[in-house]
Amino acid sequence: MNAIAQLRPLDFTNQQLALIRKTVAADTNQDEFELFCHTAKHLRLDPLRRQIYAFVFSKGDADKRRMSIIVAIDGFRAIADRTGAYRPDEDEPSFEIDPAAANPDTNPIGLVKATVRVWKHSHGEWHKVTASAYWDEYAPIKQGADDYEWVETGEFWPDSKKPKKKKVPIGDVRAKLDTSGNWGKMPRLMLAKVAEALALRKAWPDDFSNVYAAEEVDRTRAQELTAWEAAEAGATEKRLAQIGQGQTILFQFDPTGPLEPVPLGKIADRVADFVQQHGDEVSAIGLFESRNRHALRDFWARQPGDALEVKKLIEGAMASGGAQ
Repeated sequence: MNAIAQLRPLDFTNQQLALIRKTVAADTNQDEFELFCHTAKHLRLDPLRRQIYAFVFSKGDADKRRMSIIVAIDGFRAIADRTGAYRPDEDEPSFEIDPAAANPDTNPIGLVKATVRVWKHSHGEWHKVTASAYWDEYAPIKQGADDYEWVETGEFWPDSKKPKKKKVPIGDVRAKLDTSGNWGKMPRLMLAKVAEALALRKAWPDDFSNVYAAEEVDRTRAQELTAWEAAEAGATEKRLAQIGQGQTILFQFDPTGPLEPVPLGKIADRVADFVQQHGDEVSAIGLFESRNRHALRDFWARQPGDALEVKKLIEGAMASGGAQ
């Protein structure tokens, strides 16, 4: 059974699956993408509504590479609502702020904690469930500097042959709040989301077992996550090995047709056939390369030798077509 057949219960078309791959799961490889879609199906969440999405960390290091499947707070609320026993609190979240704890680098407003309440109907009554999230436990604090420079490492990227560079701090390195997201702009809102996720998990432990919100797992700590997706990943790899699908990559040759799993050993031949058929259609070859860029990237990672030949074939066809 191919990957698309397995995902049919999600009611996504091939085009929608391709869109998911390009957007909320853009950095995933073949196996990670299948696991992500399996998780979305299991939780009955819609990636196209951004109820669930994937982060891939350490993309350039195979030993450290890890995908974290994140559920947005709207996804948390949708799961709770489906229980039929959930009611949000009428009151706003409450906050504890201590001006003495304010620090321009790590805690601009001195926020100590956020508290959120949700309501669960059980045994004929509504019960209030309260949870608090503390700034020093969830704010994305990392070691950083005021300025950086990019320094060449002496290594080169295999595809472009350009030198690899690393970011090196200039000046003192100290603890700083990561403001690349919304923690610096909306600290109360971000901490309240964590508290709400904690409250929902406290009220429905089975439904939210090992389901994490983005605010709970900030990017500076995500590599330490040991949640259920790690176990699921192992199970998925074993299943893929048993059915042989781990040795395929999804390609879309017809722009209006389905994605299809192509065995690694046949990808070069399939691409060569496509290029030969469209040798005088530079735009068709360019569109093929664009819509299959993730598949070609996976191919490069698994079989760089064959992938290099495919790359030369496509570039040669583009060059010769453009010269006509």
